[in-house]
Amino acid sequence: MDLGIAGRVALVTGASRGIGFACAKALAAEGCAVAVVSRSPEGVERAAENLRAAGARAVGLPGDVADPLAPQQLVASVEDALGPVDILVANAGGPPQGGFMDVGSEDWERAVQQNLLGTVRLIRATLSSMRERGFGRIVTITSATAREAIDGLVLSNAVRAGVAGVVRSIAREVGREGVRANNVMPGPIDTERLREVYGNDDAAIAARAERNPSGRLGRPDEVGELVAFLSSERAAFVNGASILIDGGESRAIA
Repeated sequence: MDLGIAGRVALVTGASRGIGFACAKALAAEGCAVAVVSRSPEGVERAAENLRAAGARAVGLPGDVADPLAPQQLVASVEDALGPVDILVANAGGPPQGGFMDVGSEDWERAVQQNLLGTVRLIRATLSSMRERGFGRIVTITSATAREAIDGLVLSNAVRAGVAGVVRSIAREVGREGVRANNVMPGPIDTERLREVYGNDDAAIAARAERNPSGRLGRPDEVGELVAFLSSERAAFVNGASILIDGGESRAIA
């Protein structure tokens, strides 16, 4: 299927590895020029070089979206290197684990800055140009915790739900202007983050996979392909959605 986004410019954050890199790779495979962003200068340049080696037009930009000044600066750098941003994929690593009484004020502040306000600022830095040009795709990557709280992940439970609320609001405000905003909620995806949560214990990770209705963990590329679809012309009537990709794990709630 031709997704109709060849030549579009995509900005993907948290893109040096894992789900973020899988999103960048899927968009590049559809012919997008891709700017990959990460806090690691070495990691982001390695990711960009991998995309270029596959024939994509790609740049790597180090940056931390928790810095209030970074989103606007990053968007300006993308515009200089590739052109105006058509597709924003806002992805950030999950906040620290812990129950409500385990995490302190600094943990809350960092989680809000990185996972909520960082996303808000990225959207603010790109949305006006998208509206002016009559095309834009905003895809946020949160977690299944945005739908169903998980014990021991109070920070993720809170800030991920906040991002989903922002997406629903934007979708209603700009849907008539060619801009679509959607949220993707991955469940157990085989990433370094998941392995960290399970202490890199192979037996525990295997048991976690077995508990899933699909009998396995998800792959980052499966998330990337969903994001590419949501970024496309083919998803023009998908707007304001929060889409689970978790192998059927989350229970339906009426």
